[in-house]
Amino acid sequence: MTRYILSRVLSAVPVLFVVSLVTFLLMWLVPGDVASQIAGPDATAAELEAIRQRLQLDQPIHIQAFRWYGNLLQGDLGQSYLLHRSVVDAVFERLPVTLSLAFMSLVLAVIFGVLLGVLAATNHNNWIDQVTMAGALLGLSLPDFWFGLVLIFFFAVGMGWFPTGGYTPFTESPLGWLRSMTLPACTLAFTQMGVIARMVRSSMLEQMGQDYIRTAKAKGLPRGLVLFKHALRNALIPVITLVGIMTGLLLGGTVVIEVVYSLPGVGRLIIGAIQNRDYPIVQGGLLMTAGIFVFVNIAVDILYTIVDPRVRNDR
Repeated sequence: MTRYILSRVLSAVPVLFVVSLVTFLLMWLVPGDVASQIAGPDATAAELEAIRQRLQLDQPIHIQAFRWYGNLLQGDLGQSYLLHRSVVDAVFERLPVTLSLAFMSLVLAVIFGVLLGVLAATNHNNWIDQVTMAGALLGLSLPDFWFGLVLIFFFAVGMGWFPTGGYTPFTESPLGWLRSMTLPACTLAFTQMGVIARMVRSSMLEQMGQDYIRTAKAKGLPRGLVLFKHALRNALIPVITLVGIMTGLLLGGTVVIEVVYSLPGVGRLIIGAIQNRDYPIVQGGLLMTAGIFVFVNIAVDILYTIVDPRVRNDR
């Protein structure tokens, strides 16, 4: 197990290297100039050139790349051109918002997706199954930003139960944090809940047709015990793998949701940095987000080996 964990951690290094390289090259190819953002529209050519020299943007791209990776090996992601502060500080300041949104969305998607999947599987081919799967398909079809606006209209503007936007830190008010995160998390979880519900239903139906389930029923075990202890436990194994992939989708989906609900997260920070050509923020923010995604998948792989003994025995 230790060798497996070490190999998975080491395999993350080239992935993060490729992510950082692609991000660096894409930002270099994007048209526009951060010097004009800093100096303003009335700046002269000499002023623009002076800013480029100060930021070392006048150097060849390979020199800039070597400097970027040299600083990265020392744990330095650079300084923001426009915020005049460390990239690490700027990202970590926004990271709790994005992580809490992604985590809360994941919890909601898993809980309700599993419950709906089990409900559909245990009522196979009747109206409950059809309604549940229709709802799951609806969740897969609706755009996040549109669904978010609908929730704001009904539950924030219409009923006044939740704020229309903004963020309250958990340390300031746990209840305020919960109110500010509920609608964004529900919006982000709705699509993924449909994916999990369909997978759990399919996996449950497959497990309920296995010999060990028929044996358990023949022994006279209670239906609930057979369903939840035996069938559901094995049906959740594919869902564990899906959670790793879903983490990346949720982290990426926070960008749209943060804009819709005016949340001060990493997604909005990166969007603003792209618009203003603040390259260090974009590179550092994407690299840290990719790192979270990679290591969550490593944790999921380790959990998979714990849940499924067959996988553990193959390591």
